Amino acid sequence: MAEGADEIVLSKRDLREVAAFAAACAETVLDVFEADRPDDARPREAVGAAWEFARGGERGKALRDTASAALKAARSAGTVAAREAAWAAMSAAGSAYLHPLAKPTQVKHILGAGAYAARAAELVAGDDRAVGAESLERTVRRATPVVVDVLSRFPAAPGGGGRVGELIRVLDAELRSLTPGT
Repeated sequence: MAEGADEIVLSKRDLREVAAFAAACAETVLDVFEADRPDDARPREAVGAAWEFARGGERGKALRDTASAALKAARSAGTVAAREAAWAAMSAAGSAYLHPLAKPTQVKHILGAGAYAARAAELVAGDDRAVGAESLERTVRRATPVVVDVLSRFPAAPGGGGRVGELIRVLDAELRSLTPGT
């Protein structure tokens, strides 16, 4: 894909690395959703589809459908923590659709699963922000050099977005600090 003034070059390998990172993040809180809705496999299927893409599968309708299904599962969640966990799964499947546009909003495709997972962990622990910080530390360690490189091609995460937005900005700053010359 040619790089224009507002376009970022992203290879299929880049997208697969981002999807693997997002799937690994979301996977950590699937049990939060499943404790609330044990008979609802939609978030797990979304994470599975993200892994399948990361491992060489196609980026097509099935992947989009699992992301949409995880979003619907989030709406049926009985707790806020379960909803955040389902959103992490939705974000993992959706990460394969990172757009090559130099817009801050695209950072959520890269970091959303990690931020939603951290928020779910906080809520399970009684809204303990120290638990969220620990989750973010693990997320930073999970990021590969390719994920950090892809993130560094985009503008910094935008403001807003409540607590999840805060978590995205913390992740963004931490991962960008790993990039030489930034």
